[in-house]
Amino acid sequence: MLRGLAHVRYQAADLAAARRWYTELLGIEPYFERPGYVEFRVGDFRQELGLVDAAYVSELGAHGTAEAGGAVVSWHVGDLPAVLDRLLAMGAKEHEPARDFGEGFAGASVIDPFGNVLGIMHNPNYLDVLAETGKG
Repeated sequence: MLRGLAHVRYQAADLAAARRWYTELLGIEPYFERPGYVEFRVGDFRQELGLVDAAYVSELGAHGTAEAGGAVVSWHVGDLPAVLDRLLAMGAKEHEPARDFGEGFAGASVIDPFGNVLGIMHNPNYLDVLAETGKG
């Protein structure tokens, strides 16, 4: 069901400063940017590291506050609606509703019965890496 880590998202009250800091740390520029969001591809398997403007988090429909820190770690899934339905049926609570990000990317997050945020997403980049490594 959870095929592999696909994406990690941090939030920042000052997105421009966070972009500069992570650009310096990683030694690369973001590969994707839109207002309120930047994304890097890092590591041997080019996992995604996204930075979102904290003010935008409430617009995603997240239950909680924009002041909360931490990360949303998303696992690649083949069938986002089916996995989300299963998680909710098992007692998880919606954190961020399912959302289509365009170009084949879609995601959602839940709060598991133990208070942890669990992200799920359909991620074409994850599938591309699998295909390149012969595991897809």
